[in-house]
Parts: sequence; structure tokens; C-alpha cells
Amino acid sequence: MSRNKFHDGDGPSQRQLRVGETIRRALSEVLARGDIHDPELNRMSVTVGEVRTTPDLRIATAFVMPLGGDNVDDAIALLAKNKYELRRIIGRKLKLKFTPDLRFRPDDTFDRLDETRRLFSDETVRRDIAAGKAEPDEDEG
Repeated sequence: MSRNKFHDGDGPSQRQLRVGETIRRALSEVLARGDIHDPELNRMSVTVGEVRTTPDLRIATAFVMPLGGDNVDDAIALLAKNKYELRRIIGRKLKLKFTPDLRFRPDDTFDRLDETRRLFSDETVRRDIAAGKAEPDEDEG
């Protein structure tokens, strides 16, 4: 397995993060302004939560959620149907040497946040957290 000499971690490189965020902003702007020639997609308000790119920057996966969280499958289908037009517009806006192929997935960030809140509000978990704070650390004793 070859490694990039500037990046040897398991997570995304700074370049991947930077390109992903740039694409996220451009995609959000295009969708908000309704620049696509698909009236069904333009009627939908879609939030782009994150864009992750592959290490070679050939594929960009956008994590999206329609406003209200309804019709996720419809939104993803419409985005996929219009991905070539979206790619062309983003490529023109960003002036990238190579515009990544776009993929769309549901953004489950809010679901995970709700589950985390639910866990932290559970009485057993709250009691365990409180007990952990009351016990002195082994290093302090």
C-alpha cells in the first residue's frame, strides 16, 4: 500500500478536506439558487452537510438531507439524475483540474445527534456520569 509522503494518517488529508468543503459550498449554492434545469429538484430545499472525497479526488460523496428530513430517497434520486449537470456547473465554478464524480448519500448526522442526546438524557447514563465525576482520579490520590 503506497502512502502519500505528506499524509500518513488514517483520516482524510488537508487537501481532501479543502476540496470537499469547496465542493460542499458550491453544491449548496447551486441547489439554493436553483441553477439546475430540473423543476422537481429546484422545488426541493436540500442541505449539503458534508462532502468527502477519495484520496485521488476522483469521487466526491455529498451527504444531503432535504428540509424537514422527508423524501430523502426522492431527493437523492433527483440529485443522482442531475449529477452530470451539477458536476459541470461545479467544475466551471471551481476551476478544478479534474472535477470529481458526484455521489449522493443521506446525511444521518442529525439522527446520530438525536441518539446521542437520548443516551445522555437516560437516567442510568446520567447517574454513571455523575458517579465518574465524584470519584477521584487514581493519579490524584
